[in-house]
Amino acid sequence: MPSPYRAIFATPGTKGFTAAGLIGRMPLSMVGIGVLTMITELGGSYALAGGITATIALSAAAVGPQVSRLVDQHGQRRVLRPATLVAAASVTGLLIAAAQGWPSWTLFVFAVVAGCVPSVGSMVRARWTALFRDTPQLHTAYSFESIVDEVCFIVGPPLAATLSAGWFPEAGPVVAVVFLVAGVWWLTALTATEPKPHPRDEHSDLSSALRSPGLQVLVATFVATGAIFGSVDVATLAFAEEHGSKSLGGVFLAVWAFGSCLAGIVFGLLHFKGKAEPRWVVGISAMAVSMIPLLLAGNLPFLAVALFVSGLAIAPTMITTMALIEAHVPHAKLTEGMTWISTGLAVGIALGSSVTGWVVDAAGAQTGYVVSVSAGAAAAAVAFAGYRRLTRPAQGEEPATDGDGDSTERQHGDRVA
Repeated sequence: MPSPYRAIFATPGTKGFTAAGLIGRMPLSMVGIGVLTMITELGGSYALAGGITATIALSAAAVGPQVSRLVDQHGQRRVLRPATLVAAASVTGLLIAAAQGWPSWTLFVFAVVAGCVPSVGSMVRARWTALFRDTPQLHTAYSFESIVDEVCFIVGPPLAATLSAGWFPEAGPVVAVVFLVAGVWWLTALTATEPKPHPRDEHSDLSSALRSPGLQVLVATFVATGAIFGSVDVATLAFAEEHGSKSLGGVFLAVWAFGSCLAGIVFGLLHFKGKAEPRWVVGISAMAVSMIPLLLAGNLPFLAVALFVSGLAIAPTMITTMALIEAHVPHAKLTEGMTWISTGLAVGIALGSSVTGWVVDAAGAQTGYVVSVSAGAAAAAVAFAGYRRLTRPAQGEEPATDGDGDSTERQHGDRVA
């Protein structure tokens, strides 16, 4: 492992919560693909499968920030364990309903409750931030976390698709639930690195972290970014099936994640000077442009190459986004702020997967990538439109850092509470 990454793991406890976070984060990449594969294997349409995964994502978007807000107030252990049990029970109910052929509306009911699944990645990043706030190591830590995200997306989709297509339809989501419960229980057992909670009292600011203008821009942009992810997932699975290799759909999504993983490793070794905002806009724009070749893919090898190239823009953009959140959100609301990004992604994934499911059913898999291109254009448009809000200086507070340890013109006063 390169020395900057070795350095962050010299701190006691970091290896443990990183390993627990990896396990607990696997469902992030497995549940959507697992449910899609399960529903279609059981004879359902892509439209139904996309609707169910969209419902799970939208529910997570609504409930996730509230769970993280409670975590900021009461601590990870007290909140995450009961939330995880509820999520696991609801996913189990969804699987039983699908296997027994219950009415479609029952699937959506269970999908709604499944949205209380905690954002494990935000919990791990909050621990890194508590350890390395305002130091260069935080950039490396955020980079490593993006690499972990991509490892999950390299392993998770093919694992879920292979289990559900080759073993039994419910196998992918079942394994995802096991990972979730095991990872959260391990993570919350590691109390030494758990960030200190910030209980509310009569003098506390009870407003949401989303009141920050900068965070609003990031979340709005990531709604469109999530639509990219959701549309590519559905279109790629359908494209592989149309070309006679449905089981390769998850492998192709892993290739996409592998490109992002490699870019994240390199990005974490770099030390940037100056403001993070321009790098963020460039990253969003690169993701948008990289969607165009997917629309032109006429065969599986071309699609694999196009997915790999498009993945190169993902991790660097995510890393920079986390640095911007740390600068725009108060410390007492950091976990909530990070979860709002996940919420934006979840809403976008819901929209992207649902719309793409209808498009694929109506016009074929390759046409589904039109949704990906459109979502990329929307993400770039929002990023450019909101750039001034991200860079607007605030008054009356000490300078913040950009996540690399460098002082910037941003100030904590820009964190509207």
